[in-house]
Amino acid sequence: MPTRDAGPAPSSYRTTVVHRGTDHPDDLVLDASGALLYSDYTNGTISRLRADGTGVVIHRGLDGPEGLVLLADGSLVVAEENTNRVLAYAPGAAAPHVLTTLPGRPVKATCHGGVDGIAWDATTHTLVVPDPVTGTIYRMGPDGSNRTALSSGFVHPVGATVGPDGAVYVADECGGDVWRLGAGGSHTRVARASMPDDLTLDGHGNLVVTDVRHTNHDVRRWPLAGGSSTVLARAGLVEPQGLLVDAAGRIYVSDDQTDVILLLTPVP
Repeated sequence: MPTRDAGPAPSSYRTTVVHRGTDHPDDLVLDASGALLYSDYTNGTISRLRADGTGVVIHRGLDGPEGLVLLADGSLVVAEENTNRVLAYAPGAAAPHVLTTLPGRPVKATCHGGVDGIAWDATTHTLVVPDPVTGTIYRMGPDGSNRTALSSGFVHPVGATVGPDGAVYVADECGGDVWRLGAGGSHTRVARASMPDDLTLDGHGNLVVTDVRHTNHDVRRWPLAGGSSTVLARAGLVEPQGLLVDAAGRIYVSDDQTDVILLLTPVP
């Protein structure tokens, strides 16, 4: 994710399909080499996207892997939805270790699942972890220590991202809309969405949000300063899930129903 305001946002993007397969790409992260990693909830795997557009499985045997965060030491942090746990793979490790088990007890039903999106806060060197089951947002150390509640009262928060100023943004999938956390556990609406799933900042003062409501199924850009949204992608999307903005301002979008990963490249 870009770490600073890069000026006005692009007025248009060119969309290309960078992966189409039989797997079901969900959340996204770049590894240390710049290769795209993606989770697959259905198959319990994490894969790396190769240059030819195919994916190779690097981890398997997970119980509903979702959100991904890559730490500076090369550890890969994974949200495991069906167990409501946050796991981590040490560099080179074949098996993960448990960082934390969240309090909520997930059920495999809409709006009752466990941990989904997680985020890294570079300003405090901590992980931000929503517990969708209890509607609580937590902060904890990268080793799982010192888990503390930041805010509560959400219906089913599944996505989180953190700005370069340390502001935490949360997508409440089943309560609707995107919220910025404030002091004392307060939260303020910053974007409207029917069923927001993932979100990220684009480096231009905007939030980019996926909406998985089947009447919308789109990717929208919302200015943090206020104003109307802009649809960035919709055609061919059924359940847009993962979002990632790279250092060049390109936007990756995954869809675990159409089994594709799209790349939105700014048009000069």
